[in-house]
Amino acid sequence: MLTWHCFRSDSSEMSMKGKTAFHKQAIQHPADEKLQEKAWGAVVPLVGKLKKFYEFSQRLEAALRGLLGALTSTPYSPTQHLEREQALAKQFAEILHFTLRFDELKMTNPAIQNDFSYYRRTLSRMRINNVPAEGENEVNNELANRMSLFYAEATPMLKTLSDATTKFVSENKNLPIENTTDCLSTMASVCRVMLETPEYRSRFTNEETVSFCLRVMVGVIILYDHVHPVGAFAKTSKIDMKGCIKVLKDQPPNSVEGLLNALRYTTKHLNDETTSKQIKSMLQ
Repeated sequence: MLTWHCFRSDSSEMSMKGKTAFHKQAIQHPADEKLQEKAWGAVVPLVGKLKKFYEFSQRLEAALRGLLGALTSTPYSPTQHLEREQALAKQFAEILHFTLRFDELKMTNPAIQNDFSYYRRTLSRMRINNVPAEGENEVNNELANRMSLFYAEATPMLKTLSDATTKFVSENKNLPIENTTDCLSTMASVCRVMLETPEYRSRFTNEETVSFCLRVMVGVIILYDHVHPVGAFAKTSKIDMKGCIKVLKDQPPNSVEGLLNALRYTTKHLNDETTSKQIKSMLQ
């Protein structure tokens, strides 16, 4: 998990902005070698960074499953686990915070996929012409295929964690599913109460703490919705979805639109018949 802290600082400053302007010019002027070199030189470092975050997503998947194992094991209840293993719970929250932040940046930078496509096309052409390509050893064809599928997702990191949570539940059939869902719903409740209670909210020294709690709350809701048989939006859900959505709606709109979109588009059960019209209306 030490690596995670390095990535946390990197992600806060990461320039996921694409180099579309370079490769658009290169495509428009295919005979201009200097322009081709400039575009290639701009896109190679970006692909290296995309590779780094893709590989980190695999490490996060393994870390999440380990944390879930520790926070859901018998004989303790979810609340007891969260009280006894606060450091692990904090790491779980940190992963969710990073995940939602990463995906927010990715969703606002559609040029990333265009740049990666340009990289792959150019690399293929260079191979055909037997031109040595800097960076080819960094991202081979097999890895490029996996990365392409990863970044094609609207929220790639969240999809990785959702799949990891679902896999954790399916591989641990001897563990009651309630152990996992109760852990997630308890974390959602803690975040909601901290955000909606003036006494607790007043203790936050900066807005980044608010953003942290909002992202963690949305993250655990989405994981819960993916693993619970009827999801987070049903009346029988242990998550107060109306309360959670209200907390989000009470924030400055520009600061939470990405989180609201995550609930709208990356949950599994929002459009089920069991979801109340009021909740659907709140998320419109």
